[in-house]
Amino acid sequence: MAIAELHLRPDAPPAPLALANTALFLDLDGTLAPIAARPQDVTPDPRRTGILETLLGALGGRLAVVSGRTLADVDRILEGRIPAVAAVHGLVRRDASGEVDQAIPHPALPRALSDLRRFAAAHPGLLVEDKQVSATLHYRGAPDQAAAARAEAERIATATGLTLQAGDMVWELRTPGATKGDSVAAFLAHPPFAGAKPVFVGDDLTDEDGFKAAQALGGFGVLVGPARTTAARLRLDSVDAALAWLEAAR
Repeated sequence: MAIAELHLRPDAPPAPLALANTALFLDLDGTLAPIAARPQDVTPDPRRTGILETLLGALGGRLAVVSGRTLADVDRILEGRIPAVAAVHGLVRRDASGEVDQAIPHPALPRALSDLRRFAAAHPGLLVEDKQVSATLHYRGAPDQAAAARAEAERIATATGLTLQAGDMVWELRTPGATKGDSVAAFLAHPPFAGAKPVFVGDDLTDEDGFKAAQALGGFGVLVGPARTTAARLRLDSVDAALAWLEAAR
């Protein structure tokens, strides 16, 4: 079977990624690193850092990490090796030259954080994260509170006008603004990404905007994890499979 045909079969393992004229956009948690119980439990990994450094050089700088994490947290985990990063789902973006563009935090964020912290204090196992331009409620430590966490996040979103975004056992109240898909388009508008074919690799619902943007701009998405309804054209089973696929890129 030809490589081109493999790229039309979401049930087949992807052929090795061809790096020529490719711009690579990578989610972090669930894609490059296993999901951890707490965000701070994800730490640097020599293999992951080495793969990314090799790809960055082979792609001539056309690699960006597009994550829900803060910029500081992405740099912590990736040891500051990746210049181009879209953080907090695109609300903060650092281009390949190091220039940072950040959304102005919504004025209702302090209220949202206060409400979330009060809610979490009454429900052991919940974790609240302040990302400056968003407020996040993690319920991985208390999965039995999923319905209550959703109801509280929806209530706050309705009361404040913040954008409610679902993730992997998380609800996020975001300053309205850029998405991961918008970040892909913004990177592709400037060197070294301009003119390249985008490939977006991600695992959860927040990555669907990235998959759709890559497809619309002449590339494709790659889902990491179990099969589900998705805009991605290809799928890899796990973080380990994703890292192995990236290692095999030529």
